Amino acid sequence: MSRGVLPVDPGLIERFRAAGHKIAWRNVETSTPGRARGRARIAHLNEEEARVESWGRAPRGGMEVDSGPLGALLLLLESDRRGTLPVVESREAGVDAAFPQGALRATWGIARGDSSGPTVRDLVDLARFALP
Repeated sequence: MSRGVLPVDPGLIERFRAAGHKIAWRNVETSTPGRARGRARIAHLNEEEARVESWGRAPRGGMEVDSGPLGALLLLLESDRRGTLPVVESREAGVDAAFPQGALRATWGIARGDSSGPTVRDLVDLARFALP
């Protein structure tokens, strides 16, 4: 894993990584039209589940996750693995049947621009609630 890409205290990033090793995964179908190009899985950690849909490969590609603590943790861990920060946007609840409670969508390999989406600090603050 990359070191130093996330602006996070080294002790906290180690806790995030340790939690990442405890995540249980199961594959699910991508029944939403237009999502056949990627894969969908469910992550389970500490009584919480998050749907994850991913597409593309490093350095490009993206990931969409349920907008909760576990979803935020998954985006941080993927950023740590890739060694780069994504552009993140939030998606409203009820817009996408695959993510009825809303989603966080991260895209790597695109220009940063003026994103009004969540910051890495926002993701870190939310991901702390996924830790045991």
